[in-house]
Amino acid sequence: MERYRPWGERHQVVLYLGAIGAGLGLGALAPGAAPSLGPAVEPAIAALLLVTFLGVPLLRLGAALRDVRFLSTLVLVNFVMVPLIVAVVTRPLAHAPELLVGALLVLLAPCIDYVLVFTALAGGAHARLLAATPLLMLGQLLALPVLVPLLSGRAVTGLLEAGPFLRALALLVLLPLLAAAMLQRFAPRLDLSGAMVPLMLLVLFTVVASQTPRLLGAGTALLALVPAYLAFLLLATGAGILVARLTGLDAAPARAVTFSGATRNSLVVLPIALAMPSPLVAAAVVTQTVVELLGMVVLVRVLPRLLSR
Repeated sequence: MERYRPWGERHQVVLYLGAIGAGLGLGALAPGAAPSLGPAVEPAIAALLLVTFLGVPLLRLGAALRDVRFLSTLVLVNFVMVPLIVAVVTRPLAHAPELLVGALLVLLAPCIDYVLVFTALAGGAHARLLAATPLLMLGQLLALPVLVPLLSGRAVTGLLEAGPFLRALALLVLLPLLAAAMLQRFAPRLDLSGAMVPLMLLVLFTVVASQTPRLLGAGTALLALVPAYLAFLLLATGAGILVARLTGLDAAPARAVTFSGATRNSLVVLPIALAMPSPLVAAAVVTQTVVELLGMVVLVRVLPRLLSR
């Protein structure tokens, strides 16, 4: 029998879009509220990642790591194909260092939170993807400090600092990961899965509302990002489908790999972007979130037809 799904879980995509719309509205109509919402962004993201990690069997990761074909395909898409795609789609941004570094930060980091939602809605192997979350997180933590400078060139040297990255790593990733492992060890029956949707709504609303004044303040500069983000979404989707077929994955894991390649980790890299001196870096990250979520609504319907068997 199929597990009962609460109303919020069944309608979460609409709710997420509503949270973005509400955040945009508040940020535009009451820009003075943005500074008060800003401090809530990091705790909300940390809480969301705690609940996400709590759903991963951290104490039994050995079994998940034996899924060699799925994991190798996941790594190939996210850390080989995606950087090649990013190098191509961000070339038109070379004249705007702040936009370039923001785009690189977000596009090079595979998503570890709401990608699970869209994968499940499209009939993908979201449980396998959930089990691979720590691997994806570790991979991007190792790859970002190398790939961002490599693909950005000298133009963004002054924008990249180790401090904000290490701080975000410790507070938003390592601390929730450790807390989740401790809870699994000492409170194994604790179930916080019902908090996932409310926390995601809180994160999306606070992020968008607090950053909308930056988006509006950037004027038309951010429009240059939209073609790059759309091109990435299309090319990453195609790469995920191609690689999954070449490695012989069945439809459900192939959909999971494709969503992982196309969906980015904007919520975790945002604090890193916010710590940089130019407000355009964070605005570039938030712009990607809006474009991506709209694209995911389409991909949820299209991908099952493209990967039907």
